[in-house]
Amino acid sequence: MTMDLVGDLLGRLDQLNAIGAALSKERNINSLLEGILIAAKNITHADGGTLYRMTEDGSALRFEIMRTNSLDIFLGGTTGRSIAFAPLQLINAEGEFNDTMVATFAAIHDRTVNIADAYAEADFDFSGTKKFDAQTGYRSQSFLTVPLKNFDGEVIGVLQLINALEPDLGRVVTFSEADQRLVESLASQAAIALSNRQLVNQLENLFESFIKLINTAIDEKSPYARGRFNRVPALTMMLAEAVDGASDGPYAGFNLSERDRYELKIAGLLHDCGKISTPVHVVDKATKLQTLFDRIELIDTRFEVLKRDAEIAVLRQQLALRAEVDPAAEQHAAQQGLDAIATIDADRAFLRAINKDQMVMTDEQLNKVRAIGSVRSWRNSQGVQVPFLSAEELENLSIRRGTLNAQEREIVNRHVLATHRMLEQVPWPKHLKNVPEYAGSYQERVDGTGYPQGLTRHQISLQARMLAIANIFEALTSASRPYRPRMKLSKALEIMVRFTKNGHIDPDLFDVFMRQGVYRRFAEQYLSPDQLDLPSASPMDRAVSSAF
Repeated sequence: MTMDLVGDLLGRLDQLNAIGAALSKERNINSLLEGILIAAKNITHADGGTLYRMTEDGSALRFEIMRTNSLDIFLGGTTGRSIAFAPLQLINAEGEFNDTMVATFAAIHDRTVNIADAYAEADFDFSGTKKFDAQTGYRSQSFLTVPLKNFDGEVIGVLQLINALEPDLGRVVTFSEADQRLVESLASQAAIALSNRQLVNQLENLFESFIKLINTAIDEKSPYARGRFNRVPALTMMLAEAVDGASDGPYAGFNLSERDRYELKIAGLLHDCGKISTPVHVVDKATKLQTLFDRIELIDTRFEVLKRDAEIAVLRQQLALRAEVDPAAEQHAAQQGLDAIATIDADRAFLRAINKDQMVMTDEQLNKVRAIGSVRSWRNSQGVQVPFLSAEELENLSIRRGTLNAQEREIVNRHVLATHRMLEQVPWPKHLKNVPEYAGSYQERVDGTGYPQGLTRHQISLQARMLAIANIFEALTSASRPYRPRMKLSKALEIMVRFTKNGHIDPDLFDVFMRQGVYRRFAEQYLSPDQLDLPSASPMDRAVSSAF
């Protein structure tokens, strides 16, 4: 062996080692497959090649990557161009092994096949190859076909190289024994890298399936929250991509790796997992008196009792006056009864309105609720005269804004702590170690008045601040809630601007959210047409973000 050949072989061995290291680091399956084929072509000086993967049921070889340099053919993988050829079946129509094709033969018998000239080969059917050559003017000659095996010795794919080219001369030659050994070594490394990546993908898919299982359980508790666990992470990732692509502003130097994106995605999927412990009647509390049912119906019954008592009192008074034969007094008593019933009906209508009202309650309204609750009384089922409203009912009907009392609001807020406690129990791998922090901090406010820890802007990670914006905007624009109708896009953006001004959310992130049109992409994908009240060419993208 000449020194030139030794040097070439050593160089190719070094290249093989470098390829193995690079393949072990690749996370994207398509890039990995493409890298395997390109590496094999490079170390053997092959003009073309195909990489096949075994189908899930093990019945066929599926075309994954095809490359032929001289014909400028680059299909599959990261190219985005699909391969139109049907999979190669391992079993023929007669139920026997399909040994006529070299790729299927290599997979079935776990054997490398090195062919000097396909046109002179009698053991395999190259009719498809010859047809391809006739159509393209190509001449397929030398073939090297090597099976890919996983840890268990199972064939998971086939690597096929075509037309080894003699360096410098460019002449097609047979793949040498050294070529074969190098490609077999590469195939072994590639199969391990591919198996590892597939195993990681399977574990990630399994993990995400468990997350979706938890989210489905929460979704099923309330029809109003369905789909939220998909929309919030989707919007979070839209905003993350916009921040990652920012070319100016405070986030121009911010970059997210593929692992960073996956970590943020998982945090988005798990951000509300603590709600599994939140009672549904609190989450979906549509009125101030609602628990498992709306207790305004009980108060309605009491008003009916008051009206009955008023009517009975009038009738008794009229009966007493009959002996005196005083029509005027009877008429006066009847009018008093009607006035009393009218007042009862008015108080009843007032409480029904207050029970549903989402606006801030005025002092006048609050005093009237307290007057009805304490001044009025009724005789309960035990025959005892008691205040018209219980202390708990009076507390709920006195809620200044919204439908939740202080205790219920604390229950809702506790789901963030529950989320953090749940996620802290998980033995997160290094690349997901920040998930508890991201998912447990999205209710913090940049002015330090949020919960659960009261963190300020610079104490909250950028990822948690992204999740906060996504969480709020999704909540504002989601389908009708029990306590409010579906919100228009313009109204939601007005509220977001207000949140920016009052220190609720990060103004720089919101600027990206608006200027990069993140809100619009989300709206077009997830909102109903009746919510899209901004024209496509609206100046809102710039005007709203600059309003603060």
